[in-house]
Amino acid sequence: MRETITISLPEDIKKELDAASRSEAVTRSDIVRESLRNYLFVRRFRALRARMMARAQGQGIRTDDDVFDRVS
Repeated sequence: MRETITISLPEDIKKELDAASRSEAVTRSDIVRESLRNYLFVRRFRALRARMMARAQGQGIRTDDDVFDRVS
């Protein structure tokens, strides 16, 4: 199911969005959808990383070398 939302953008961002839309032959909605997907992925990744870092530090894993030593 799709829903429509309305957002407001500063004029300079709208112009850049429109230029990207024309040059890539995709809709503004396509660009905004992909941007939101990427943002939400990064947000989930950062939350997971924060949880995992806390667990790793509890086990004495603090650096990339510590990780490498455990997996090799």
